[in-house]
Amino acid sequence: MIEDEKFIRGEVPMTKQEVRILTLAKARPAVDSVIVDVGAGTGSITVEAALLCPRGKIFALERKAEAVELIRRNVEKFSVPNVEIIHAEAPDGLENLPALDAAIIGGSGGRIEKILDALATKLKVGGRVVVNAITIQTSAGALEYFRKHDWNYDAFQVQITRLKKIRAYDMTQALNPVWIITAEKS
Repeated sequence: MIEDEKFIRGEVPMTKQEVRILTLAKARPAVDSVIVDVGAGTGSITVEAALLCPRGKIFALERKAEAVELIRRNVEKFSVPNVEIIHAEAPDGLENLPALDAAIIGGSGGRIEKILDALATKLKVGGRVVVNAITIQTSAGALEYFRKHDWNYDAFQVQITRLKKIRAYDMTQALNPVWIITAEKS
């Protein structure tokens, strides 16, 4: 997995390495998987997924122009030609995707139910959705959707705390807690 510091960053949120590891483990990508990264931010998950799926295809869907540019730069930096960037606000941009093995939602812009509706038509049977939620509203919306539509799901919250060296001391530095919600289309 790639160290956070190696990604080109801006003022765009980035999924941290530890959360990327858990997210991709839950997505269960194969070498030829077709995956969409919704709310792709800097493209950190997109790039990691592309490296794990060299014979697959990764779609990075992002609404913010600055983030789209960062994704493009990170895709170039890490030489992952199997990525297609889509500049749109989800669920727009999902309609022309092929059948998907997995979908990762890192940002929903408050539209989690509409995004999940669109993804439900694109996911293959057995396909997985992984939602990384930092707000209660996104977590609740995703869980309610999966219950209502009778999807198998699980969820856990992760809180990462790193050590930061400050002179002669090691200080703890907490990152935002993240709910990782995984569901499988039956």
